[in-house]
Amino acid sequence: KHLEDKRNKVTVGGLDVHPTEKALVVHYEVEASILGESGGHMLGERKEGQKIIRMKSLSPSTDVGALAKKVLEECKMIPASRLPQVEQLLYYLQNRKSSPVESKEKRTVKPKELTPFEGIELNEEASITRVDEYIELLYEGIPEKIRGSALILQLARNPDNLEELLHNETALGALARVLREDWKQSVDLATIIIYIFFCFSSFSQFHGVVSHYKIGALCMSVVEHELKRYDAWREELRKKNKSAPENGSLRRDQDKALRKYHGLLAKQEQLLRVSLYLLLNLAEDTRTELKMRNKNIVALLVKVLERDDEELLVLVVSFLKKLSIFLENKNDMAEVDTVERLARLVPCKHEDLLNLTLRLLLNLSFDSGLRAKMVEVGLLPKLTALLGNDNNRQMAMRILYHISMDDRFKGMFVYTDCIPQLMQMLYEHGEEEIETELISICINLAANKKNAQLMCEGDGLKMLMKRALKMKDCLLMKMIRNISQHDGQTKSLFIDYVGDLAAEIKAEEEEEWVLECLGTLANLTIPDLDWELVLKEYNLVPYLKDRLKPAQQEDDEFVCQIVYVFYQMVFHQATRDVIIKDTQAPAYLIDLMHDKNAEIRKVCDNTLDIIAEYDEEWGRKIQSEKFRFHNNQWLEMVESRQADESEPYLYDNDNDRTDLFYSSSPPKTIRFGCSSPDFTVVRISTNSQVSVVFN
Repeated sequence: KHLEDKRNKVTVGGLDVHPTEKALVVHYEVEASILGESGGHMLGERKEGQKIIRMKSLSPSTDVGALAKKVLEECKMIPASRLPQVEQLLYYLQNRKSSPVESKEKRTVKPKELTPFEGIELNEEASITRVDEYIELLYEGIPEKIRGSALILQLARNPDNLEELLHNETALGALARVLREDWKQSVDLATIIIYIFFCFSSFSQFHGVVSHYKIGALCMSVVEHELKRYDAWREELRKKNKSAPENGSLRRDQDKALRKYHGLLAKQEQLLRVSLYLLLNLAEDTRTELKMRNKNIVALLVKVLERDDEELLVLVVSFLKKLSIFLENKNDMAEVDTVERLARLVPCKHEDLLNLTLRLLLNLSFDSGLRAKMVEVGLLPKLTALLGNDNNRQMAMRILYHISMDDRFKGMFVYTDCIPQLMQMLYEHGEEEIETELISICINLAANKKNAQLMCEGDGLKMLMKRALKMKDCLLMKMIRNISQHDGQTKSLFIDYVGDLAAEIKAEEEEEWVLECLGTLANLTIPDLDWELVLKEYNLVPYLKDRLKPAQQEDDEFVCQIVYVFYQMVFHQATRDVIIKDTQAPAYLIDLMHDKNAEIRKVCDNTLDIIAEYDEEWGRKIQSEKFRFHNNQWLEMVESRQADESEPYLYDNDNDRTDLFYSSSPPKTIRFGCSSPDFTVVRISTNSQVSVVFN
C-alpha cells in the first residue's frame, strides 16, 4: 500500500545545566506518525533524546538576557515561553564556581587534538551516512585503511555520533580486527583506531563495547612494545654517536638519523598518549584496574616518566596518582624508581604537571620507606623552595609535614630555608587562624633541638609567645611547649615568660589551653628559677591540688602534666617544703600511685621517692601504702581460692589437688619480689589468715 505522509512531532521536556561543562541540556521527545492515503493514523513511535547546547562564549561579562534569546533563535525546539527559565539557567552557569585544581587536571589530562601526520591529511569531511563506504576501505591496503579509519575518527570525535556508531557492529568489528592485525605495521593506523575507541571510553556507559573487543589488553601490548622500540632506538643512536668519526658525510648521515629518531619519537608519543588515556578511562572500574596491575601497568607507566613530552607526562602522572590510592599499587611503585623519576619534575615550568607530581608524591609520602627515598633523592630543599609558590605551597607543605613526622629527618630541615620561611608565614598570619598544615609541621620540627634554636633566633620566641597568649592558640602553645623541652640556651629564653605562663593556669581557662601552658612550665628546669615565689604569687598550689582529687582526674594527660610539675618542684628545697608541709599534694600523689595509666604511675613513683627521702613521716605513709596495695593483691588471691573451693564440681578431680596452690607441709613463707624493702614476707595459713613478718 502506498504511504502518503510521515510526520514528526517534537515535544521539549526538561531543561537543565550540564554537570561539568558550560552547556544547557535539552530533554525532548520525538513522536513519529505515519499517515495513510486517507490521512488516517497508521503507525506511531515515541523516542526520547537530549541535545547539548554548549556556551563557549559565556563569561562573567556576558549579557545573559541577549544570550538566552539567541539560544531560542538557534534551537527552534525550545518554545518562547521557556525564555525566563533559559535565562535563569544561564545565570547559574555564569556564576557556578569550579575547583581550580580539578578543572586544571581535567583540562590538561585530556589528550590534545590529533595532529595530522605527514601523508594522511584529509581534505574531505566525513558524513555519518557514508560509514559503510569507510568500512570498505578497511579491507584495502594500509593507506586506504588509514584514510577510512581517519574518516570514522572524525565522526567519533562528535559525541552525538557515538550511539549510532555503537550499533554498527560491522564498523567496530572491522576496526578491532585491523588494529589487532596491523598495529605493528603502522603507528599512524594504530593511533587513529585507538583514538576512535578512546572516544567511546570517555563515557562510562560505552566501556562495555571497548572491553568486548579487548581493546584494553591490546593497548597494554602496544605500550609495552613501543617502550621496547624506544630502548632499541636509543641504543642504536648511542652506537652511531660513539662510532661516528669527524667525517663530513658520516656526520650528515648521523644528523639525518637523529632527525628520523625525533620524527619517530613524536609519532610514538602520540600513540602512547592515546593508548594510556584509554586505559586510564577504563581503570574507572577497579576490577579492570586490577587486571592492568597484574599486567604490570605500574612499571610501564614509571618507565614513561623518563620522557620529555609534557602532555604525555601529565597523563602518566595522573594515572599513577589514581593508582597510588591502593596499597598494592603503592607497593609496586616502591619497588621501581618512581620517586627518583618524579624528583626531576620538581620543580618544572609546566604548572599543571608540577601540581599533579606533588599530589602523587603526597600519596606516596604516607609510606615511611618512600619518605626516606624522597629525602635521599634531594626533594627536601626542592619542596622547601616551593613554599614561596602560592599555587603549590599547600601540597609542598603537606609532603614536608609527613617528612617532619620522622625523627630521622627533623634535623635535616636545619640545612634548608624551611624554618625561616615557616616563621615568616606564622608572623604574616597576624590574628588570622593559622593553617593546620603550617602549625602542624612547626610543632613537629620544634621537637628537634637545632630547629628549636633556629625558631628562637632574633625575636622568634617573643613573636610566638605574644601571639599564643593573645589568641589563646593551643596548637601554637604546643609548638612552644616542644621548644621548651630542649636544654641549653633555648630554655633560658623562657625565664621572661614564666609569669605569663603561670598566670594562665586557672580554673576559668579552657582545659586544653591550661594543659599546654602547664606542660611548658613543667619543662622549665632552670636553676635560677624561684618556684616558691611562682607558686605563691600565682596561687598555683590550690589549683594543682584540686586537679589531683579523684573526682577531677578525668584527663590522663592533664593529670600527668600536673604530677610532672610537682616532680620538677620537689627538686628545689623551697618549693619542696611548701608542697610537703603546706599542702596535701603528697596524699593525692599516693592515690595516683596505682593509676591505670602507666605514665602517671611512673612520674608519681619518682616524685614520691624524692618526697620520702626528705620527709620521714611521708616516707612511712608511702611505704605503708605500697605494702597495703601488695598485701591486698594476696588477699584477693586467697579469697578467689576460697570461692573456687566452694564450687568443687567445676574442676572434676583436680579440686583436691591443694598441692597445686599449697604444699602439704605446715604454713609456708611465700616471698614476692615486687614488695617494698621493709615488708618482704607474708605468711598465709591454711585457714586463710594473713600475718605480716617484718625483716
